[in-house]
Amino acid sequence: MAEKELIRLEIAFEGGQTIGGTVTSAVSEAFQTAMGGNGPVFELEAVEGNYLIALGKVVYVKRSSRETRIGFGSAP
Repeated sequence: MAEKELIRLEIAFEGGQTIGGTVTSAVSEAFQTAMGGNGPVFELEAVEGNYLIALGKVVYVKRSSRETRIGFGSAP
């Protein structure tokens, strides 16, 4: 079975609050589509847990690959 690509999202809201989470590429793409729509909320299914995002309050989203981690460990 192929491993799913994981994406790190950092979401900033009006007022300066931010949250981050690790999601699959499919969830990241669904979130991007939702941001372009007119829905009020999006349930973001992340590795760390589920978040209910008020789309109208999002200021920006930073997306990065999990492959850019720095640290010790074995390479795949």
